[in-house]
Amino acid sequence: MEIGFIGLGNMGGPMSRRLIAAGHKLTVFDPRREAMDALVALGAGAARSPADVADRVETVMTSLPSLDIGLKVVNGDDGIVHGKRVRRYVDLSTTGSRAAIKTAEILKAHNIVQIDSPVSGGVAGAEKGTLAVMVSGPRGEIEIVRSALEVFGTVFVCGDRPGMAQSMKLANNFLSATAMAASSEAIAMGVKAGLDPSTMVDVINAGSGMNTATTQKFPRSVLPGTFDYGFGMGLMVKDVRLFLTEAADFGIPTEVAQAVGRLWEIAIAEHGAGTDFTRLAQTVEKRAGVEMRAKQP
Repeated sequence: MEIGFIGLGNMGGPMSRRLIAAGHKLTVFDPRREAMDALVALGAGAARSPADVADRVETVMTSLPSLDIGLKVVNGDDGIVHGKRVRRYVDLSTTGSRAAIKTAEILKAHNIVQIDSPVSGGVAGAEKGTLAVMVSGPRGEIEIVRSALEVFGTVFVCGDRPGMAQSMKLANNFLSATAMAASSEAIAMGVKAGLDPSTMVDVINAGSGMNTATTQKFPRSVLPGTFDYGFGMGLMVKDVRLFLTEAADFGIPTEVAQAVGRLWEIAIAEHGAGTDFTRLAQTVEKRAGVEMRAKQP
């Protein structure tokens, strides 16, 4: 199918490449010319603006880093709502349900259907096509784009109302953020007691404490000290903040979430929004007086 894709960053770039490889015809836009050129070299068409994308295709997908950018892409002077051909908007970003509902109302006034479709699985999942693709919106519209979404991974239909898939994504990312925070503290404690961090990770992964931090983030980015997992500190903190806001809206107790949120706020203050989120481990290391590194051979 013909698809417009806006936002060709760490996630949007590999997702766009997979769509082209699967035979979909893409029109792309990103403010970074080099990001567009890489897709054009693979056969995509280059647009001048989000509105230009929406002039050319009925289905527009976005993968964007912030709520402000997302709203500008939808409703700015050169936004999607000004396109003449667009009929449906598929948002692959994480915005939270508040923003999704607001955006859906804006789009509805322009006869554009919104499909919320945040994804989970990181850059590696985007490259391999193994993402969890959470979707909410009108069932008939979801079926129109299902084959394209399946290029990214496994599709889970979460509901038919705006924001439902976003709530699912925030729950998932809160658990991911919590696993990273708790694992950092647990392994730091063991290292302080004299244990080898690599051995600790192996034992945890063979036992009941196993989680995505110990199976993926620690072996790949913390133990070797590269801190290059590929997901930004600012994005993770944004998701934790959104979860806390959404939980408060629903009156859900957040004793654990607030503690997790405090640690992530310390980490972003120390390392900056543009760093890799695995540097949270360094924030714990600093306070524990240890380093959680694999022994060099």
